[in-house]
Amino acid sequence: MEIIKPIKIASRKTSPNEKLTAAEMGKLWATYMGNSMSTRILTYYLQHVDDEEIKRLLKNALNLSQDFLKTITGIFNKEGFPLPIGFTEEDVNLGAPRLFEDEFYVHYLKYVVKAGLSIYNVAIPLVFREDIKEFFIDCLNKTIVLVEEIKEILMGKGFIIKPPPIPIPEKPEFAKSNFLNGYLGEIRPLQALEITHLYDNIENNATSFALITGFSQVVKDEKIQKLFLKGKDITNKAVERYSQKLHDANLPSPSLLNHLITTSTFSPFSDKIMLFHKVDMFSMKIRAFGNSMAVNGRHDIALMYSKSLMDISLFVSEGATILIEKGWMEKPPEAVDRETLALKS
Repeated sequence: MEIIKPIKIASRKTSPNEKLTAAEMGKLWATYMGNSMSTRILTYYLQHVDDEEIKRLLKNALNLSQDFLKTITGIFNKEGFPLPIGFTEEDVNLGAPRLFEDEFYVHYLKYVVKAGLSIYNVAIPLVFREDIKEFFIDCLNKTIVLVEEIKEILMGKGFIIKPPPIPIPEKPEFAKSNFLNGYLGEIRPLQALEITHLYDNIENNATSFALITGFSQVVKDEKIQKLFLKGKDITNKAVERYSQKLHDANLPSPSLLNHLITTSTFSPFSDKIMLFHKVDMFSMKIRAFGNSMAVNGRHDIALMYSKSLMDISLFVSEGATILIEKGWMEKPPEAVDRETLALKS
């Protein structure tokens, strides 16, 4: 039988008059905002790093963010799209004392590259203009290289444990009536994908917990500090719940990172960038829960994620409200309000 050959399609060049779609505009805007923030955070981290390998890793990450910003700036300028304000030198104090130890920077980078990869993965199937598609493919490939550098340092320096191993199945099996049980009846062991996402959520929350703890030490605005303290409590309880599921299955879990925060109370960042960062990080958790629930089977784990989803959604809503009140939230590009236009005619 003849093997099916792949369809060959002539390469399509971008027309000079081809406008940006909503997907292209939105994903470029989100990538610009994220990397605008990252350049400020990473520039500060580089002021306080002793380990040469970690310093080189931070420089690689910073160069990547600056490269992405430069490319998007070129596209926006060509399209006559106003550059987002994002974050400026006023949002970071490079003379501030050290807030985190070197090891934290590596965990932090692993967290933020996961966020970047999720943006690029979603963008690639949705963008059609050749230059935009090539940009996001380039972002994805370069970020994957950075991920591997991060993992090498984490493992090489003993900063992290890998997800736990489980036995290889003896044969394929079909699910039985107890597969969905979580509270009543016979409760089956955790399956591989449930373990994967429990581990991932603990790892993400451990980094998020350390960052928000550090931010709560240095933030100036009392209302934002109160929100950060609420976020600390939400995150700590989530880590405890997720870890307990692994421990009940006699499996290890990632450790907290709060020992990597210094005692400094002098802020290296503006309240604006810290609040934006935490709202953004908590928003990314919502996406992670969607991935986790999609592959979960047990009712008890589904309810646990639903509780976390509700808590985090409330945090994001409250944080966004403060950003709006203070005039700090830039709007993404939006569709035309046809009703308002009609009223003007």
